[in-house]
Amino acid sequence: MDALALYGLLVLTTLPPLVPNSALLVTTGVLAARGEVFLPLILLIVGGSALLGDLLMYLAARRFGEPVRAWMRRKPRREALLEWTSRRIQRYGLPFVIAIRFLPSGRIAGALASGMLRYPLRKYVLGAAIAEATWATYSVGLGYLGSATTGRPLYAAGIGFGVSCAVAAVDAAIQWAARRRTLREPSEESGEGESGGTSKGGDGGPGEGWGGRASSVAT
Repeated sequence: MDALALYGLLVLTTLPPLVPNSALLVTTGVLAARGEVFLPLILLIVGGSALLGDLLMYLAARRFGEPVRAWMRRKPRREALLEWTSRRIQRYGLPFVIAIRFLPSGRIAGALASGMLRYPLRKYVLGAAIAEATWATYSVGLGYLGSATTGRPLYAAGIGFGVSCAVAAVDAAIQWAARRRTLREPSEESGEGESGGTSKGGDGGPGEGWGGRASSVAT
């Protein structure tokens, strides 16, 4: 494949969310180890396009909060994930903005929750940049190190893709356990909802996380 075409394909598969490109990134790392593409440029393209996609989602959620909220309410599981994410962004701030990127659907949840909460733009960009740089280095590095170590491109690509799948499975298990734990522990929002009629935050509704607390993180 021509190098320019590869760079373009990386942008097209990395900028939008939910596009499976693990195999492509690992393969690109293998090509970089063989000297067919320039590794620093690959990392810049992958990390930069992912960061741009994150920023666009953040800005869209910040500007069009109501339509985004209505879209989330269409599926209870999706709404619960965003509510879970918003509470932890409020509680932990920048570290969680970084960490959420590595959980299943965390890229979308983190960007939309941050935008709807009006999380400070500079802090969000910093957190997303750290997360995407780490993700790009890890994803491409699997193929690069595997090929450099084994000297067998196909073998290295297989190992890299297998490790990516294993990490994704672990991430999914962690998120599932965290959500189960959250459901078992009565939240303050649920208590207020039962006693005073306010919206519940632990049952998947928008609750205080999307509305009443937004001003606490806005600048």
